[in-house]
Amino acid sequence: MTLRLHTIIASTRPGRVGPAVARWFHDIAAAHPGFDAHLVDLADFALPVYDEPHHPRTRNYQHDHTRRWSESVAAADAYVMVTPEYNFGPTPALVNALNYVYDEWSYKPLAFVSYGGVSGGLRAVQMTKQIATTLKLVPIVEAVVVPFVAKQVKDGVFSPNDVQAGAAREVLTELHRWATALKPMRSGTGA
Repeated sequence: MTLRLHTIIASTRPGRVGPAVARWFHDIAAAHPGFDAHLVDLADFALPVYDEPHHPRTRNYQHDHTRRWSESVAAADAYVMVTPEYNFGPTPALVNALNYVYDEWSYKPLAFVSYGGVSGGLRAVQMTKQIATTLKLVPIVEAVVVPFVAKQVKDGVFSPNDVQAGAAREVLTELHRWATALKPMRSGTGA
């Protein structure tokens, strides 16, 4: 079964290294036979701080930016968040994007490729999982962690080590298992 995977770049700030890390992971995902892989950049959606007058569960969206984001989220069967850590937590752009929609996330697996300094973004991942489970996303255990990411990015290209390359393959294997298992739960939910 081929499932749609969105690898989401969760940082929007100028000078970010997220696109380099995300392109690397996306290339591996695109080669996986079980996924129709798409690279999604939160910066392309330019979501303002949540500005919808209705609760996301109503799906009564008033703004084009919300409708575009809703369509993108709803189209996927699984997600990988490529995220740094800001002040021991997730990026404001990621928290905002998660909160913009609700049902579109439900009953879909979520994995992380995190990067940063000494922690490799793990503290941000843990905090993001709390939000994700409230949205009925299913975070999986497998992950890719990139501590001291600046040492592995040169001229806009990320060069993984062997552990990270192996972890990426494990993430995709487990993500496909979970996406396949959860797909029947989404029938009739609009997700």
